[in-house]
Amino acid sequence: MQKNFKKIVVMGLGYIGLPTASMLATKGHQVLGVDISEEVVKTINSGNIHIVEPDLDILVRSAVNSGSFKASLIPETADTYIIAVPTPFKVTERNPKTPDISYVEAATRAIVPYLRENNLVILESTSPIGTTERVYEIITETRPELSENIHVAHCPERVLPGHIIRELVDNDRIIGGITREAAIISRELYQSFCNGNIFLTDARTAEMAKLTENSFRDTNIAFANELSIVCGKLGINVWELIELANKHPRVNILNPGPGVGGHCIAVDPWFIVDAAPEEARLIRTAREVNDCKPHWVLEKVRLKASELTNPVIGCLGLAFKANIDDLRESPALEITRELMVSNIGTIMPCEPNVGGDFDEFKLYNLEEVLKEANIILLLVDHDEFKAIDAGLLKDKHVIDTRGVWR
Repeated sequence: MQKNFKKIVVMGLGYIGLPTASMLATKGHQVLGVDISEEVVKTINSGNIHIVEPDLDILVRSAVNSGSFKASLIPETADTYIIAVPTPFKVTERNPKTPDISYVEAATRAIVPYLRENNLVILESTSPIGTTERVYEIITETRPELSENIHVAHCPERVLPGHIIRELVDNDRIIGGITREAAIISRELYQSFCNGNIFLTDARTAEMAKLTENSFRDTNIAFANELSIVCGKLGINVWELIELANKHPRVNILNPGPGVGGHCIAVDPWFIVDAAPEEARLIRTAREVNDCKPHWVLEKVRLKASELTNPVIGCLGLAFKANIDDLRESPALEITRELMVSNIGTIMPCEPNVGGDFDEFKLYNLEEVLKEANIILLLVDHDEFKAIDAGLLKDKHVIDTRGVWR
């Protein structure tokens, strides 16, 4: 059952859409990337990138220079359409963290006029249960003649920021089709660049698999974060405790942090809770533990600041994890924002991976922070921070949420 994928439209050119589009373009496909931002489109068409991701600039430049990849504000007629747009929260009366699939719906409606019989539509966005069916519903409601002649599937991304290019190629993939045929056809496309195994299922199971993976990780992180809070109350060094407990051959406790960020682990568990609020009790509790951890960190900072006459607090890191520029759902950014409006002292945020387009508040370079701050709050374990000379910290009050300087 061979399928012609030569022309592919990728809707959304963010952290998933851009690497996927450029990867497909270097594998012999003609790719049009679509984004609502004129600046993003202009940047990509010049062979540059608007996000920080190792080796992505090389991949995009190669794809653009070869003529196989270009960006646009509007889609075109193609053989395959991949939707890779955000799925954030929205506030409703029922739930302040209700999944918002409006971007997926908008992207689907944007491609509907261009669809032809036997086109393939793949949803890559991490989505609440039933979203792939909603994509099919939008298509067939508007174009009923396609109801038996359109292939719709879900293939959730499973990559780690900072390693996206390698993991796009090497990681196993799960594909869930509205029909079995849609899943099989989708597998053929991903086999053009994916070395990992590709497993087929139905759309709902594929959606739930991605949510389950991140809920499992979130639950394990919550155990470590709760342990750090307990140890803080009991006067125990949590880093030493975890190191010793992990000597057991069947114990592997993760390291705690200031919370959990990113668009996946901090978001996906709530999609399950929203779908089954009475049943997902452990998943909800884990998410609440991790959501509350930034407030615990803030209390530690406030207590230390209250002991000083003129506290100057250096906040090291704003990204949600080390060595990237991604600020989505970042606990470090949440903590820094709270400190900025708390009036407890002078706040000096430092984030070496964010460029001049960050205008929410002033950023300081690391040298300035280490010179001026008397409280150093480590929020993200960027390599630049790990390399700080310990001698520069000896006269500082250090709050290390990552265990870098333990």
